[in-house]
Amino acid sequence: MDNQAFEMHGESIQSSSKGEEWPKKEERKGSWSLMKVFLVCLLACIITTTIGVLALSLVYVKNTAFMKETGVTDDGATSPKPGEKSVDIKYQFLNHLGKSKVHNYPGGEIQWARFRKDVNEYQSVEEMEFGKSINKHGSKMTFGTLRIKSKGLRAPHWHFNANEHGYLLQGTAWIGVIGADDSVVTTYNVTAGQVIFFPRNTVHWIKNVGSEDCVFLLFFTTHEELQTLDVDDAFFSTPEDIAARALKPQGGVNFIRTFKKQVEDQAINLPPNLNELVQNATYVQSPDKLVWQYFYNLKGSAKYPFPGGIFQWARYRINGTGLNETEKIFSESLNKHENTLTLATLRIFSNGLGQPHFHFNANEMGYVISGCGQAGVILSGVTANFNIGIGDVIFFPVGTQHYIKSLCDEDLLLILAYNTGNQLETLRMNDYFHGTADHILAQLFWKEQAEFKKFPTPAKKSGK
Repeated sequence: MDNQAFEMHGESIQSSSKGEEWPKKEERKGSWSLMKVFLVCLLACIITTTIGVLALSLVYVKNTAFMKETGVTDDGATSPKPGEKSVDIKYQFLNHLGKSKVHNYPGGEIQWARFRKDVNEYQSVEEMEFGKSINKHGSKMTFGTLRIKSKGLRAPHWHFNANEHGYLLQGTAWIGVIGADDSVVTTYNVTAGQVIFFPRNTVHWIKNVGSEDCVFLLFFTTHEELQTLDVDDAFFSTPEDIAARALKPQGGVNFIRTFKKQVEDQAINLPPNLNELVQNATYVQSPDKLVWQYFYNLKGSAKYPFPGGIFQWARYRINGTGLNETEKIFSESLNKHENTLTLATLRIFSNGLGQPHFHFNANEMGYVISGCGQAGVILSGVTANFNIGIGDVIFFPVGTQHYIKSLCDEDLLLILAYNTGNQLETLRMNDYFHGTADHILAQLFWKEQAEFKKFPTPAKKSGK
């Protein structure tokens, strides 16, 4: 006998005393079919949910293992692996350029202190720390050394994303710049101790016209990867018929086809048969009104002494204060173009000190030319003090207090760059300490107010 109560699956049984009849058999079968569909759907949902939970659990476990393996914490920061030493904080501000990769070309070589998107292009974790730091702080600066052999040529080229400022450390060179205004070509000679300037997207070249290597210390106004195009690469990338129509040579496209791209990169060029290729080279000097837009005689400029050493500046000055007529041309050229740099040489006498200070409006980057010393930098939550020597690159982010002192018997000499084309704004430790009310200092340092009379009034500054 069928159990009608189970066929109704829990439906309430109404009393027959009310005179209601049981459902017919067909109706009971229809209810049972609907219930089976419901149960099947419910079971499918349960199975799907279970599979989803298991999948998420597996992903979480694998992701946790990956984070542990790569040293990534939940807040996105990186931490050293167990037993692995962390990178010294000083390398955010120091790059031993001499240890970086040397990029060799037929006519010379280049070394870089720069940011790279591909971390595999760094030679060490210390180099990577510096690259990441100048990028993170928005330094708007990249540094490189350029060595050109005698008669070598830094091929004509331009930079899409940076101005270029350079200081000639050694040698003699002939410079060419093709400006945007009516394609005016400016050429000039430069010797050691002088500064060159190439605005972004101006075609320029550097030819070594001396008997010794030229060595340039170069600053580019970007903290991203430098984007450059050489003239020969642009030529060979242009379709032959397009190049023929643009240049209109005798022989047309057939003449264009006689040019053959060299296998080796010609960024710094020096053909072995140069004497056969060039029979008559002239190194013309353009008028001063053109030259000084891209040139500054830093070694011959005014000296600004301070108690520990001497500054010389290649910079913009409001109204040309303290500048001669040709220096004013350079000053206005810097201010005219966007994102230019201020350059300076800093000579600190033996055991001298460039006292603690900070800049309101510029990051600072420098290269040690000679001597040895110590540098220190303080920013929020970070303090670093480290030794510096010849070939080292240093970096101080805007607003960070820093100092440089000489430790050797010889003077410490650096070339410095600041990412401002306006006047540099600086505040020294002795200025802000003396400028703070003595009762404020007494409360801050838990020291009697009268004690602060022992600090002398700062002398009037004439340098940085």
